[in-house]
Parts: sequence; structure tokens; C-alpha cells
Amino acid sequence: MTKYFRDLLLTAILSITSQQALAIDSQSLPDVDEGVVSISTIDPSKRVGYTIGDVIEREVTLTINAPYKLIETSLPIVGYEKRYRGKVIGIELKNIEHSKAEHKDFTTHKIKLAYQVFTNSVVAKNVALGPEYLNLINTKNNKQLVKYRIPSLDIAVSPLSIFGQVKVENNMSPFLEPLLIKDEQERKWLKVAVSVLALSLLALLYILGKHAWLPRMGGNFAKAYRTIKKLPNNESGLKQAISAVHLSLNQTAKMSVFNDNLDEFLKNNPNFLHIKSEISQFFGLSRQVYFEPNAQHSVGNNPSQWLLKFTKQCRDCERGLIPTTNKAGA
Repeated sequence: MTKYFRDLLLTAILSITSQQALAIDSQSLPDVDEGVVSISTIDPSKRVGYTIGDVIEREVTLTINAPYKLIETSLPIVGYEKRYRGKVIGIELKNIEHSKAEHKDFTTHKIKLAYQVFTNSVVAKNVALGPEYLNLINTKNNKQLVKYRIPSLDIAVSPLSIFGQVKVENNMSPFLEPLLIKDEQERKWLKVAVSVLALSLLALLYILGKHAWLPRMGGNFAKAYRTIKKLPNNESGLKQAISAVHLSLNQTAKMSVFNDNLDEFLKNNPNFLHIKSEISQFFGLSRQVYFEPNAQHSVGNNPSQWLLKFTKQCRDCERGLIPTTNKAGA
């Protein structure tokens, strides 16, 4: 007999047996032997204080060892009203979700149960979720049907209103969760504010940062700016600073840049259009320092300070930012 044929035959037997099981009162079946089924549950931490309309969720995980299998038609039915001693207890199964994972020697069933409360009283009273009875079949002996009982869970239902005078401290229960103020909206706005703050700090870091912490922060003029800041404010320092700026311009343009080809440089590097006049002032300063000591420039009385601010403007252009105006002597 092939494996496919055996599986087909077993499925047919289970189907027929399941239909028969519908007509069988689960409670009349013998209990399954100990050790065949193991169970774990995730129960609600709150056990008291439920009122009419509340939904209580419970998750049950069953591991059933071979050769027993669960007859899935015996799973609890949605809408079935639980009874105790023939009386409706006011707890109804609102929803059930079932999934399983089959293995060679066992099958794991995950069952999510959602119960809804439809009862009330003038005083608090105990009720129970379950018990639920499941039918199992021995796949090696299809005449052997047994039951497994999912234990019940005791809870307490509270009245909608209290009659008469009561002492609150006498009605407090250690199982009742503290009443909390919902803060989902505040948490949402807090996340938005933190995100805006983080972006703002990154923007400030990008604008004011001196080192290459972010992309495009380690450019030619960023290096020149750091170099010029360390130079002394004298004639020698000014010459070194002008040389550093010339080097940065040439490295950025990948050619030598002077007044006569400044338009070509700006065409290839439009970010520097904002400081076109300052670049011309720089060339005037360079000419006066290196070639024509008597020539006039328009950068003010403190060329080193002006040059430092001009380099910072170039650094901003290099990062794609719009620099502030660098007034002579400012």
C-alpha cells in the first residue's frame, strides 16, 4: 500500500468518523490517556470587572501525540450558548481561529477563542469560560474515540451599576488591573516630535558641522575651512589661506580657476552662483596679496576674517546649501 493511498484512506476514515462524532455527546466519551495531549494557555491577566458586551480572548495550544488525531468538527461552535445545569450562563463563543502544524509523531493545534459576556447582575458573580470538550480518534483503531477537556477559566462579572452604599476599599480586587488613561494619541505625537527634533539636529549638524560626519561634508572647502581656522591672523597666514582657497577652487573645478574663466566654473558648479560677487572679491584680494601690493580690494580691513567667512560660504555651496551674504568687514 503506497503512502498516498494510506493517507487517502485515513482521510476518508476521519471524514466518516467525524460525521459520526457530531452525533456523539463528547462528555459521554472516555478521557484520553494521560500523556497523549499536552496543553498550554495564554489567559487574560484580568479576571474580574467584566460587564455585558466585553470580549475575553483566550489562546490554547494543544500538542496531540500520534496515533491520536483531533476530530476538527468537535471544535467549539461559534454562537453556542454555554449552559450550567441546564441554564444559560450568559457567555457566548464569539469567534474561534484554528491552525495546526503536523509533524511525524505529533500535531500542534493553536486555537484562539473569543468569548463575549451577555449576562449581568446587581452584584458581582462568578462565571466560567469553558470547559470545552474535544474529540480525538485513534488512527490505528478508528473505533476508539476519546475526549479531551480544555479546562475552564473562572472570571467574575460585575454589575453595570452598584446599588446602595458600598465601601470602595472592600470592592477592590488584586486581580483587577489599574484603570489607566489612554495615551496612544500622546505617544503618536511624541514620536512625531522626536522625529522632527532628530531631523532638525541632523540639519543643524549638516549646516554647522566641521567634520565629515554626513555625506558631502568632507569636501574641498570643508577641508580648507578647517585649515584656515588654524592659521594665524597675519600676512603669512593670509597667504596660506588664499593658497588653500585657490587649491579648493581648482580641485572642485578640476582646472585652474581665475576671473577670466569664472563663468565657466559657475556654469559647471551652479551652487556657487549665490556667491559670484564674493568669488570676484576673492580674486581681487588674491591679486593684491600676491601680485599688486598697491591694488585695492573690497573685502574690508580684516582680510583674514573675511576670507574665513568666504570659505564657509563656499563650504555651504559645496553641500548644496544657500549661504548667507558675506559683507566686507563684517
